[in-house]
Amino acid sequence: MGINVRIKLLRPGASIPVRVTGGSSGYDITSGSIKPVVVPTGGYAVVPTGFALEIPQGFEAQIRPRSGLAARYGIGILNSPGTIDSDYRGEVLVILFNIGKEKFVVRQGERIAQMVFSGCEDVTFEVTESLSDSQRGEGGLGHTGR
Repeated sequence: MGINVRIKLLRPGASIPVRVTGGSSGYDITSGSIKPVVVPTGGYAVVPTGFALEIPQGFEAQIRPRSGLAARYGIGILNSPGTIDSDYRGEVLVILFNIGKEKFVVRQGERIAQMVFSGCEDVTFEVTESLSDSQRGEGGLGHTGR
């Protein structure tokens, strides 16, 4: 089973996302920026991928951080997971943030994120005056402790 996603490479050096192992759920995304992008300490930067997608209706692509960048350098994705909607046709951009101790320089071709595809259900909201009870109830924001 799978879906067909069309990809348009926007500049020389841009790469098609790659699934590194057969068990990987995500496709690694590399920087498509011709010039190095600096992610300052305590700041963020938008990194272009050099590609645009045509995702079938009923699906989305989620842009997620890479655990190695987080563990080694304190690099994450600001709006994680980022969502690429099926009707978006612009360049896929990744917003990296840096909580590390040094600036982080991203060069063209370096892996910066991973992309996971997911189905999206149509939802009909039903307005009601009450909701059914559950064991959890209204507990939220860490109600179960650490």
